[in-house]
Amino acid sequence: MEAYGHMGLPAVAKIPITAVIGVCGAPQHTMSDRGAFDTNVVTVTRFVLEEGRKAKGTGELTTLLNSLCTAIKAISSAVRKAGIANLYGIAGSTNVTGDQVKKLDVLSNDLVINMIKSSFTSCVLVSEEDERAIIVEPEKRGKYVVCFDPLDGSSNIDCLASIGTIFAVYRKENDTEPTEKDALQPGRKIVAAGYALYGSATMLVLSTGQGVNCFMLDPAIGEFILVDRDVKIKKKGKIYSLNEGYAQHFYPDDGSSPYGGRYVGSMVADVHRTLVYGGIFLYPANVKSPKGKLRLLYECNPMAFIMEQAGGMATTGAMNVLDIQPDTIHQRVPVVLGSPDDVNEYISIYKKHAK
Repeated sequence: MEAYGHMGLPAVAKIPITAVIGVCGAPQHTMSDRGAFDTNVVTVTRFVLEEGRKAKGTGELTTLLNSLCTAIKAISSAVRKAGIANLYGIAGSTNVTGDQVKKLDVLSNDLVINMIKSSFTSCVLVSEEDERAIIVEPEKRGKYVVCFDPLDGSSNIDCLASIGTIFAVYRKENDTEPTEKDALQPGRKIVAAGYALYGSATMLVLSTGQGVNCFMLDPAIGEFILVDRDVKIKKKGKIYSLNEGYAQHFYPDDGSSPYGGRYVGSMVADVHRTLVYGGIFLYPANVKSPKGKLRLLYECNPMAFIMEQAGGMATTGAMNVLDIQPDTIHQRVPVVLGSPDDVNEYISIYKKHAK
């Protein structure tokens, strides 16, 4: 349990926190869990600074990602206190994509927006919770466009299943007054993307286009620590992730050998498991959602970017997700992603049955 000192800041725990399991299944220990403190620890800030230095960057992306990390830490704390702080339940409205808005959704959305705005690094924000793009005030603007789902899988909040935050960062392509159209960029132009998973521990999975790296939040010091570098997905897996409630709307069975089924209903949790163990995550189009269900800008594109950086694939069946030119900020698309052999097998089946 996190202890708090003066001014509401996390206090260093006197009792070492327990070991947590890393992305590859091996025990990973937080700083406070080791016999002595690691005096050369790699935090997410240090990691991004080093990557930026290699790329001769301005440091603006580091500042933006730092602000996102602050929001993620606050959301992580809120998620773990939701029951005590009366944050469960419905806020009394639906968001622009038709989902019931929970109290934690509203809190998370406000946190991400406020933290990004206060970093002076962005000009346009696109959130699942807001119908229109948010144009940042002129005095707070920077050069980036950020698309995000502040709390993915929030229908799982009340039953304590894993939920998460997804984000993608683009660069504004011109010097004109920022508008919603600045967010309508294909995923190939992503500068950085990632997700946070609020599970048994809080993990940040991040790519700045140079591979995928995983950071675990150490609550004793309030920092994300690098635990897995340059993660790669298996070429072929043994697990599929699909909402089988829509089975009657999908293509007929082709008689192939069975996979193990795992489906949480939180995209972050399902995609993260696919990244770790290999296999395939599917949310194709069906009769009920002929254009797909998941949103391109802040769900499919960031996850597709992460998956490709890890050696996997992401497709609609007809084309690569990252090659889609968006038409609207809340556009939905079919998405299938994961191990390359599994995704290629899906593409061949899709082509066989496509009308």
